[in-house]
Amino acid sequence: QVQLVESGGGLAQPGGSLRLSCASSGFTFSNYNINWARQAPGKGLEWVSGIYSDGSDTYYSDSVKGRFTISRDNAKNTVYLQMNSLKPEDTALYVCAAGRVWKKPYDYDFRGQGTQVTVSS
Repeated sequence: QVQLVESGGGLAQPGGSLRLSCASSGFTFSNYNINWARQAPGKGLEWVSGIYSDGSDTYYSDSVKGRFTISRDNAKNTVYLQMNSLKPEDTALYVCAAGRVWKKPYDYDFRGQGTQVTVSS
């Protein structure tokens, strides 16, 4: 059974940090690119970061560049999203998704249910 399970969300203060995890099972994790997206209430899905299957390439949206860092541990079938300098506008449901087409994150094969991030004082 394919699973992508996000964790690490919660409440953070502006300027604070959180580290999200995306743990996978049921498929060959090292063959897939992993992307993070977020959806704020009343807004569409925004793809914010992705990492190539072997970790050799990454991308970030302009809205998170310089503040978020994506990484992966293929031995643990897990991708991480380190989020620093958080802003209230980062508040959203964060989901991870696995796909085979690099830099086409919307063309995914599997996705998780998400973890909520709230940035507020």
